[in-house]
Order: sequence, then structure tokens, then C-alpha cells
Amino acid sequence: MASHGKRYLEARQMVDRSREYLPQEAVALLKSLPLAKFDQTIELHMRLNVDPRHADQQVRSTVMLPAGTGQQVRVLAFVEGEAVQAATEAGADYVGTDEYIERIQNGWLEFDVAVAIPQVMGKIGRLGRVLGPRGLMPNPRAGTVVQAEDIAHAIGELKQGRVEFRTDRTANLHIPIGKLSFSEDAIMANLAAVMNAVVAARPASARGQYIRRAVLTSTMNPGIILDIPAASSMRASQ
Repeated sequence: MASHGKRYLEARQMVDRSREYLPQEAVALLKSLPLAKFDQTIELHMRLNVDPRHADQQVRSTVMLPAGTGQQVRVLAFVEGEAVQAATEAGADYVGTDEYIERIQNGWLEFDVAVAIPQVMGKIGRLGRVLGPRGLMPNPRAGTVVQAEDIAHAIGELKQGRVEFRTDRTANLHIPIGKLSFSEDAIMANLAAVMNAVVAARPASARGQYIRRAVLTSTMNPGIILDIPAASSMRASQ
């Protein structure tokens, strides 16, 4: 059985696992927990009342985090023709098609997200077995397959803090919403944006209570259970 260190045990003593915290309380508590030696990623974990085995109950969308993710996002752009210059000027870290298809087939995966234009999807389709399980395969539903004229905008959003979320096999969502070094206001803004996006992505076929459980945590800290009605009613800044 794994044992926890002194810092984690101290943090666990500060969190009431039998209580549901209001979002502002949860963020303040998370910020007050003993610090680790690095800037931890804050994550929102949610259990949804859907059945991902059915196509009409899968939850998948994207959200722009107002305060960003707090990390550098390495973007690979599968583009050809005039879109090459647009992707390069927009700040894509890697731009091209055939070269990167070959590199990925040889085991290279040094990027965080891939975007593509429709014209090259036939070429990169062979990468589905490698990129699909890792959530790296460009997909129209995730906003990562876009027309050439929109490639610069898509790359800009990814660099600025757009994240994708999708339910796993057990109807859970795991969404990074920033860094522990962010101010409470910045964390609250990101949390509100994510909650709004998840609520908006509710499948029409979902019945009963949509969000069963929501937990806010960071890399090295225990989870803080959120009050679901309060979290669901948060309003993102426009």
C-alpha cells in the first residue's frame, strides 16, 4: 500500500472529505494547502450521469480558459500549400505533413496538440492508431480540423488556453484548469468557464442529475469536493 509524505498528510488534515465546498471556498482552501516544490497543475475531475458506450451520450467539447493554462503548448500543424505560412506565422511549433507523419511513425511524439486542414486528413489517417489513444489525433469535434483560412485562429486559441475535454470509458472528465500559482480570481474564472462548457455539452439524451460528483484538486494534493448546484450555476466572464 502506497504511503503519503508529511506534506500530503498535512494537506489532507485541512480538507473535510465529508463536506461539499462552495467554489470560492474550494479555491481558497486549495491555495492555502502546503506547497510542493513545483507549480502544481489544478485539475477538475467530474463524474457524469451518462453512458459513453452510446454515441448520443458521449460528452466532448472544448473551452477557452480566460486565464490560460499556465503552460507552454507545443502545436503541430499538419498543413500544406498557403496554410504553411499561416500556421508558421501563428506560432505553430512544427509545420508540415509528410516529414512529421514519418517521424510519428518512428515514435516521435514531442507535441501537445495537433491541428490539420481537411485536405491532409487522408494522409494522416494512418496515424489514428498512434495518436487516437493519446488524444492527439486532429478531430473536427475538438476544433482541431479546420479550413486553411481558419488555421491561424485555431493555433492562436490553442496557444492562449483552449483545452479539450471528453468523457472516458467510465463517464469521468479530467480537465486541467490552470496552475496553483494563479490568483484566486484567475482560477475562479477558469473554473467557471469549464463548468459552463460542461453544462452546455450535456447530451439531449441524458436523464436525471447530469453531474454526479465534482472534485477540485492539484497534482500533489487531496481532492476537494465541490457543491454541484453552486458550481453548475457559476457564470463565466464574457
